[in-house]
Amino acid sequence: MNGRPALTRRGFLAATALGGLALAGCGQRVDTGRVASGPADAIAAAEAARPHTGRTVAVRLTAGSAAVDLGGTRAQAYAYNQMLPGPVIRANVGDELAVTLVNGLPHASSVHWHGLALRNDMDGAAPATPDVAPGEEFTYRFVAPHPGTYWAHPHTDLDADQGLYLPVIIDDPREPGAYDAEWIVILDDWTAGIGSSPQQLFDGLQAMGGMPGMGSTPAVPGVGGVGISDLLGGDAGDISYPIYVVNGRGPAAPSAFTAKPGQRVRIRFINAGSDTAFRVALAEHTMTVTHTDGFPVVPTDVEALLLGMGERYDVVITAGDGVFPLVASAEGKNAYARAVLSTASGTAPAADFVPAELRGRIGTVSMFAAAPDAMLPGEPADTTLTARLAGDMMSYDWTINGHPYGQAQPLRVQQGRNVDLVFVNDTTMWHPMHLHGHTFEVLTVDGRPGPRKDTLIVLPRQRIGARLVTDNPGTWMLHCHNTYHQAAGMMTTLDYVTE
Repeated sequence: MNGRPALTRRGFLAATALGGLALAGCGQRVDTGRVASGPADAIAAAEAARPHTGRTVAVRLTAGSAAVDLGGTRAQAYAYNQMLPGPVIRANVGDELAVTLVNGLPHASSVHWHGLALRNDMDGAAPATPDVAPGEEFTYRFVAPHPGTYWAHPHTDLDADQGLYLPVIIDDPREPGAYDAEWIVILDDWTAGIGSSPQQLFDGLQAMGGMPGMGSTPAVPGVGGVGISDLLGGDAGDISYPIYVVNGRGPAAPSAFTAKPGQRVRIRFINAGSDTAFRVALAEHTMTVTHTDGFPVVPTDVEALLLGMGERYDVVITAGDGVFPLVASAEGKNAYARAVLSTASGTAPAADFVPAELRGRIGTVSMFAAAPDAMLPGEPADTTLTARLAGDMMSYDWTINGHPYGQAQPLRVQQGRNVDLVFVNDTTMWHPMHLHGHTFEVLTVDGRPGPRKDTLIVLPRQRIGARLVTDNPGTWMLHCHNTYHQAAGMMTTLDYVTE
């Protein structure tokens, strides 16, 4: 397996277990030994203002090489604590997390806490948090500010496509427990150890211009061959993966979840893929969407859901009596990931079974509205920022506001403002745009409050706005969560300034 991806002419990021889980007492001072690029005093003050339960949840993670079983297919990849996915990290809102990363990789790494509005110097993305060198360790310490479904992954080079990811669940003890069981479902597109390496894919995309279907035979297996998606407004992606997995298992030997007939099951969906949107459905079940990216929405019934890379959705289902396949269609790629819900004896349908629900009422971001207690204050914006997305497909360059990362001017904000962030997609590709350290409220065309999100699908030629409150000082990454678009330059920063 290729180790650290080589630096390219775009200089990607060149500018920059529960086996270890324990509850400790309060009084541990937050480590500020790593200085954020924003004002340290403001970052410390924002952390001190967050409610703290007095509990500390301590976890030890080792990132290293691992032989993983994808369900009959063995692969040499990377993993946290030799597990795929990595161990669930779970805490209550207001708890302090103290997660020690032991870097057993041959190159620098990090842990980014995707979706958590945590203190800037613990975000796990350079320059706010320096990467951890090989053989070294670092403890991320921060208070969990909001309940919800989150996840963690590296923010170094192409490591996001190597198997390093895990779920992060922040519970709210005050939340009504209107369900009997919980199922965490992590979707992924997989190439490590069984197909072209991420670096080979990236090099092939640059060589072929990233245009699906260019040439009769791709120079690099996996590059090209991707179809069109109506839901995504055109090209569905750049890479055809050898396998698509649910909780680390391929469709030939899927992971299974057991419940009792009639139980209400909360399913927490996480798309940890690098180039794939998934359309997911549970055969013979309607799903009631309750949360997007950790925040509650007005409950909405759907038969299927569309998840871009980095997005999370929580749903509740009432389990039927039998054996039911959960099927995630790799949008535009003519392939599927699968899992099984079992509530009784019986045999699941054939491995190629496609439930009718995948063609039913499909939940996309425009269908959902923030629950009243999740809405942002209704004050008008006093600042508007534009993130214009562009790309040169022939050279596989992707930019924000006309420049790749490292050359672009950051977006600048002052603390305590209401900001409208407007995404303008000038490309023919869709982009799941992710903002670190904040959630925003999607601004709908008809003026109603959209859902709270930190990762938003921006369709080709679309203009869409997002309202955020600048209450978390520092330097924060804003980027496309397609690993390869990010690597090619579609990333900038949101910088807090004093004037």
